[in-house]
Amino acid sequence: MQSNGPKERPFMNKIISKIAFLLLTGFLLVACFSSQVFAHEVNKSAIVLLVCKSKSGTTISTGTGFVVKPNGTLITNYHVLVDSASVNAIFSNGNIVPVEKILKVDRIKDFAVLKLKEGFYSTLEIGDSRNVRAYDYSSALGYLTQNVREEGNRAKGKILQTYGFVLGVHPQAFPDFAYLYTTTPFGPGFSGGPVVDKNNKVVGIATIEGRAINLALPIHEVQPFLDETKAMTFEQLLQEDRQSSEAMYYRGNFALYAQGDLDKADAFFQNVLKDDPNYVLALYDMAVVNRDKGSIEQAVSDYEKVVAINPDFPEALSNLGGYYFRSGKLKQAVAMFQNAVRVYPNFIQALSNLGAALNKLDRSSEAIPHLKKTISLDPQFAIAYYNLGNSYFSMNQLDHAHTAYNQAVTLGVDFLSLHWKLYETTHRLGNYREARKQLNIILRMDPENGKAKQEFAKLPPTSAK
Repeated sequence: MQSNGPKERPFMNKIISKIAFLLLTGFLLVACFSSQVFAHEVNKSAIVLLVCKSKSGTTISTGTGFVVKPNGTLITNYHVLVDSASVNAIFSNGNIVPVEKILKVDRIKDFAVLKLKEGFYSTLEIGDSRNVRAYDYSSALGYLTQNVREEGNRAKGKILQTYGFVLGVHPQAFPDFAYLYTTTPFGPGFSGGPVVDKNNKVVGIATIEGRAINLALPIHEVQPFLDETKAMTFEQLLQEDRQSSEAMYYRGNFALYAQGDLDKADAFFQNVLKDDPNYVLALYDMAVVNRDKGSIEQAVSDYEKVVAINPDFPEALSNLGGYYFRSGKLKQAVAMFQNAVRVYPNFIQALSNLGAALNKLDRSSEAIPHLKKTISLDPQFAIAYYNLGNSYFSMNQLDHAHTAYNQAVTLGVDFLSLHWKLYETTHRLGNYREARKQLNIILRMDPENGKAKQEFAKLPPTSAK
């Protein structure tokens, strides 16, 4: 996982490895998210900045939480608490309230129910997450880590609100429960914060941050535990986490994405897998370790193990399909992408990748509906326009191809093959002035490109169309 902020543990905010999409062009597309603005409509006095400290008093992570009962019952992610000896909740008015005890942790579903010091607190209203559907409005609130400032023993931050819509409700690494997949962006530090519906009622907990999609745990997974009376201390949690595979996994995640220490991450994940060879997320992240070590065959093997254990893990299916695509195993790639879309019909990256793979198999007419759906879900997904242009080009629908390629350029795609396609398209349309422009771009990118020089010589004079 990656994050900003010197004191931020990235795994405390997200599990990027779960959402590490591999796009077919070899580029990572950073989705254009909704602008972050200050929250006004939601009761932000119930949303807290959580500052987690070690036994020595050093800040090891920050996250977000929200109060759901006037007595100070508060919800956040479990992973925010890993290795914490104490946690303070800082309210928007600057009040600092210590977390006195832990009422419930679920390491698999990644939530924690905490109890603040006795008092009377403002709350957020809980909604009905069981009735959330695709395309429903969603909004997230949290304390972005990069905006958290510590002065002495005090910390303060700004609550930010982001907006989007639900893409679907699907299981991910674990088949026994589902997440709300949403386009609403979660920034580093949003972990444990509320995701609300159009009525500003909480329907989820911001849990996993991705590039184009983000995952929230439905609030109904937590509701049965809000009246717990049996509690544990942070010292007890630390003791339990010494033997916890989940805590070990998060530490490996931290070593991999925050420290860039592949060997250390490898050791943590291997310890997890020693106790449980089928621990899906450790296998999933081992694929990243092996990829970064240059062991591509082993990375593919890791993904294949993940898919064998959980055939409905959409991100693993899509990532494995990406490897198959790049190695020329196009039919296997299509099968992986189709399975990803079967499990998760609005999976933006998998839809685009499926379209690209179908294009390679000369099945462009089948590709177009997937690519159009991609664009309808995310009009800023630049690579989908390129893939759509390729579909139209292969079907000799040159005007449509030209429009799609130009939109890809407008959104920032700028690689050689795109400009070659634009050259071929405009040349075949008889637009020689535009064709010349594309050759100039190609030669700026690759001054020794002999083919471009040859094509230049074939073009009519500049006075031609």
